[in-house]
Amino acid sequence: MRFVVFFLILFLNSINVYSTDLINKNQAQNNRLKNLVLFEVGTYSLGLFAMNELWYKNYPKSNFHFINDNSSWLQMDKLGHSATSYYLGVNGIKLYKWAGLEDRKAIWIGGLTGTFYNTIIEVLDGFSANWGASFGDLAANSLGSFFAISQELYWQEQKVLIKYSYSKSATSSLNKELFGDSFFERSLKDYNGQTYWLSLNINSLFSLEKSQFPNWLNLAVGHSAKNMISANNTTDDGRYRQFLFSLDIDLMRIKTKNKFISILSNVFGYVKIPFPTLEYSNEKFKLHPLYF
Repeated sequence: MRFVVFFLILFLNSINVYSTDLINKNQAQNNRLKNLVLFEVGTYSLGLFAMNELWYKNYPKSNFHFINDNSSWLQMDKLGHSATSYYLGVNGIKLYKWAGLEDRKAIWIGGLTGTFYNTIIEVLDGFSANWGASFGDLAANSLGSFFAISQELYWQEQKVLIKYSYSKSATSSLNKELFGDSFFERSLKDYNGQTYWLSLNINSLFSLEKSQFPNWLNLAVGHSAKNMISANNTTDDGRYRQFLFSLDIDLMRIKTKNKFISILSNVFGYVKIPFPTLEYSNEKFKLHPLYF
C-alpha cells in the first residue's frame, strides 16, 4: 500500500515540475514556493490518511515499539526503502529548484523529502502490533536521501540512478497471501522478483564529452535475491543472492518538448529498461538474453 501512495505522490509531483505552463505561470517565485509547500503538505497528508484508512486501521494497535528486521529478506526490503527515499528526494530537489529556492537549500530540503515521508510511515509501523518501527529502515531511508543529495552537491546532477525492475518469480505462487495474487501486487510484495540497480550514465560519469555513446546510455549493476518463502531463513529455503551486470537507458536524458512525455519519463525513468544481462550467483555466471 505504501508503494501505491508513493507512486501517486511521485506522479503528482512530476506534474507540478513539468507543468509550469498550467500551474503558477505568472506568479512570483515566492507565491510558487508557497503553493508548492501547500501542495506537498496536502499530497502527503492525503497519502498518509489513505494508508491509515486502507491499511493500518485493519490491524490491531500497540504501544510504540521497535523491531530488528535487518536480516529479513536478504535486505531486499531495505533496498526498497533506500530506493523510495531516493526517488522522492530527487523529485523533491527538482520541485524546490522549480519553486525558486536557492540551490543548496533546495537540495537539502527537497532531498530529505523521502526520509520525512518514510519516517512518518515508520511511526505508523511502530504503533502497529503486526509490525514495528525499524532502525534498519530508518537508516535505509536516510541512505537513499543522502545518495540523491550528495550527487547534487558534488555534481549538480544525478550521474548514478537507483532503479527498479520486476519479473514474476517461481516462489510467488507458493504463498499468494504473502506475495500477492495480481501482477501489480506481486511487483510490490514479492521480493524474489524485485531487482534494484545502480544505473551509471556513461558519458556523464566518465566525462566523455566527445563520446560516441548516446547520452542516454547507462551501465547498470543490480542485486536481487531468490527462493525466499518467508522473511527469515527459518526453514532452510535455499535462498541466495544474485549480482547482475547490464546496460540501461536513462529516459530522463532523452530530450523532448512534449510535457506529457516528460512527466512519463520522470515517473518511469526509475524503472530499469530490459537488456541482455550477465548474472553471477552461487559462484557461477549465467547470461540472460533479456532480463526484466
